[in-house]
Amino acid sequence: MSQNSLRLSWTREEVDGRLKDIMTNIFNTAKTTAETYGLGTDYLAGANIAAFENVANAMIAQGIV
Repeated sequence: MSQNSLRLSWTREEVDGRLKDIMTNIFNTAKTTAETYGLGTDYLAGANIAAFENVANAMIAQGIV
């Protein structure tokens, strides 16, 4: 989104590098969350729980809950 809204032009290498960083962060978050909840290598469950926690924390921060 940043690239379009700011009208930036990225090279293929920049796009690949940023995408790699994003995907690495997603994997690490899913892995850590799965391990925290004793789910072993169930990264799908880890990703779902992490996403739920993000939404719940945002709702708490906004005073919705």
